[in-house]
Amino acid sequence: MSTWLKRQGFKPDITVAVFFAIVAVFFYGSILWTFYMSLTRSTLIPKYEIVGIDQYFDLFTNQRWLVSCLNMVIFGVFYMLGTLAFGTLLAVLADRGIKAESLFRTTFLYPLAVSLIITGLSWRWILDPTTGLQALMRDAGWDSFTFDWLTRPDRAIYTLVIASIWHSAGLVMVIVLAGLRGIDNDLWKAIRMEGIPPWRAYCQVIFPGMRPVIASCVVLLMSEVIRGYDLIIAMTKGGPGIATEMPAKFAVDFYFARVNLGLASAASIMMLVLSLIMLTPYFYSEFRRRT
Repeated sequence: MSTWLKRQGFKPDITVAVFFAIVAVFFYGSILWTFYMSLTRSTLIPKYEIVGIDQYFDLFTNQRWLVSCLNMVIFGVFYMLGTLAFGTLLAVLADRGIKAESLFRTTFLYPLAVSLIITGLSWRWILDPTTGLQALMRDAGWDSFTFDWLTRPDRAIYTLVIASIWHSAGLVMVIVLAGLRGIDNDLWKAIRMEGIPPWRAYCQVIFPGMRPVIASCVVLLMSEVIRGYDLIIAMTKGGPGIATEMPAKFAVDFYFARVNLGLASAASIMMLVLSLIMLTPYFYSEFRRRT
């Protein structure tokens, strides 16, 4: 095959360069166009008259946007900590030779094969006070059982955390387990010879040496936090009220529902800025480690 390509004058370097050029034009071009729109008063139809940063002032005086950013912080902290802790625990159990390991891994990897829409609808049914867990327990005779977080503005955001941890823990488990399986057996022999308890070995020796693996998990989870949309739409639709509103939903709603392209573009640019801010510590630590 390679001989035939050479005879046809195939030049892989040129092909790859053209591919990356096309990707760069569409990707960075879209970012530049969005930034330009954020400087205009565009509604449904783009307007190309620049009015400055008025849209950004409007954005940060918009109560819905401020609430969505606060929700993202709350959701992001609990989701990332919970997913890392639960996924790492699953990886340790698998690494310690749990029985029926293949079934164990498959069980927790299965949620990744399910779309976020299906995940959201499933958890919405489970947590719905009238049809889900609360109704089931009361039908079983536990009349005082209450779990109505889905309908409470102060608790609804945590239902998204529960569903998201269930969906993403398997990904963290696989990544961390791959890192654990790469640990040199001589290190484990030395740990056993020293009589170090397993929990202490993991906390003080194994996991500190797996910092790049953990960092990769953090980056992946951060991206899920920033672009969270599907699960919210399927599970809470941003409610009750705006209790579970997120920046991605804010941007989509202001473009399609409120027909405000300028403000939606400003929100999109701020999401990009937030992504860069959240990733800065990772890139800084990687730069310091390599230098």
